[in-house]
Amino acid sequence: MKGMVIGGVGILHVFLAQFAIGGGLLLLYFERLAQQGKERDARAFVDGYFQILVLISFVVGALTGVAMWFTTIQVGARTIGLMIDQFHWLWATEWIAFSVEVAAGYAFVRVGRQLDDRGRIRLLALYATASWFSLFWINGILSWQLTPGRYLDGGGVWAGFFNPSFWPSLIFRTAVAMALAALAACVVINTLAMDRERRAALIRRASRFALPMALMPLLALWYLAVIPEDSRSWLLGGSMAMTMFVGIAAGASLLIGAYAIVGLVVKRLYISGATATLLLALAFGATAAGEFVREGARKPYTVRGVLYSNSLTPAEVAHLRQTGATATDPYPLRDESRYPSPQLVHGAKVMRALCDACHTMHGANGLVELTRTWTDDQLRQNVAKLQRTKSFMPPFAGNAADVEALVQLLRWERDGGPAVWRAQAPDQATLDQIARWLDEAGTTQVEVRR
Repeated sequence: MKGMVIGGVGILHVFLAQFAIGGGLLLLYFERLAQQGKERDARAFVDGYFQILVLISFVVGALTGVAMWFTTIQVGARTIGLMIDQFHWLWATEWIAFSVEVAAGYAFVRVGRQLDDRGRIRLLALYATASWFSLFWINGILSWQLTPGRYLDGGGVWAGFFNPSFWPSLIFRTAVAMALAALAACVVINTLAMDRERRAALIRRASRFALPMALMPLLALWYLAVIPEDSRSWLLGGSMAMTMFVGIAAGASLLIGAYAIVGLVVKRLYISGATATLLLALAFGATAAGEFVREGARKPYTVRGVLYSNSLTPAEVAHLRQTGATATDPYPLRDESRYPSPQLVHGAKVMRALCDACHTMHGANGLVELTRTWTDDQLRQNVAKLQRTKSFMPPFAGNAADVEALVQLLRWERDGGPAVWRAQAPDQATLDQIARWLDEAGTTQVEVRR
C-alpha cells in the first residue's frame, strides 16, 4: 500500500527532525554551562554530540526528506500541490530556515573548536533558532490539513496557518524534541572517555531537558479539544485501531516521562547507555504511533473540507456522480489483458481512480479481504453509501455503472481471477437500485456529532 511507504519514511524523518531541533537547543544550553564555568565537561560533550547530530540528523534526515517529497508527489501529488500553492511563501521561509540550520551546523563542525566563546555561542544560537523556526513554519502548514479553521470561510493564508491546532501542536512537538535530545544525550554521554561521576554530572544536566514532558498530557488534551468532533471520536473509541495507537503513544510517553522526571531528575539516578538506547527506541515507537494518529485523524480528507484522501474535491465528487469516475481517464491499465471482460477493465479503472491511494486489492488494507463475506447486494449498497458505511471514507465519486463494475471486479478477484467470468451485464433494475442508494447517500460527508 502506497500510504505505508509515505508513513514509514515520514515517521523516520519526523523523528530525526525533532531530534535535530531539540539537539540544537540542548547544545546551546550546554555551551552556556561551559562558558559560565558551571560544568567542566560541557564543552567536550558539545563537540562530541554535535558530530553525532550532524552525521545522523543531517545526512539521514536529508535522505528521508528527499524521499518524503518523492513518495508524496507519487501518491498525493494534488495534496502537496495544494499545500505549496496556498503556502508557497511560508514554505519558502521554512526552506530558508532549514538552509540556515544546515549551514550553521556544518560551520560549527568545521570551525567550532577554533572559535572563541562569543563565536561559538552565536553560531549555536543561530543553529538552534533556525532549526526551531523550521518547525514553526512547517507545523503551521501541516496542522492546517486537519484544522483549517477560518481558512474555509475565506480567512486567507494566515487564518489557515495560525489554525486552531497550531499552538498545541507546536508546543507539544517542542517538548518532544527536547525529550528526544535529552535521551540521545544520555546515549552519547555514556560513550565519552571519562569516569562515571563526571558522566553522571552531564546526565543530570541533560535530563532536565526532559522536564517539559510533564506538560504533554495537558497539551494532548488541548489538541484533542480543538480538532474536529468526528476526528476526536475516532481517537477516543470510534476506531479501535486509532484508539490503540493513541494508547501506545500515550503509554510509551508516560513510561519515558516517568523514568526521566522521577528517576533522573528527582532521584538523580545514573542511566546506562543500554537503558538510554532502549528509552530512545521507545520514544521512536511513541513517535510512530503519534504520527499514525495525526495522519489518521484527518480521514476522509487530506485537507479537511477541501480535498478527500483520493485527491478529489467535494465539488468533483458531485460532478463525477453524473459523468462517471473514469469518463476522462485517458490512461490504459498496465495489465489490461488479464481481465476477461470490459466491465472488469472498467472496475479496475474505478479502483485505480478512487481506491488506490489507500487500498490494495489483496494484502494490506486489501479490498477483497475487507469485503469477502459481503453479499453482492450488500457490497453494492455499502459502496454506494460509502461515507455512511464508514464515516472515515469519502463519498463514492462515480455513478451506478461504476459501482457495479467495482463490485464485479472484487468478486472476480475474490474467486481467484478466473479466465472466464460468469457475470453478465447488469440489468437495469440493479442499476436503478444502486442509483437510488447513491442519491440517498448524497455527495457530502457525514458529520459525526454526539
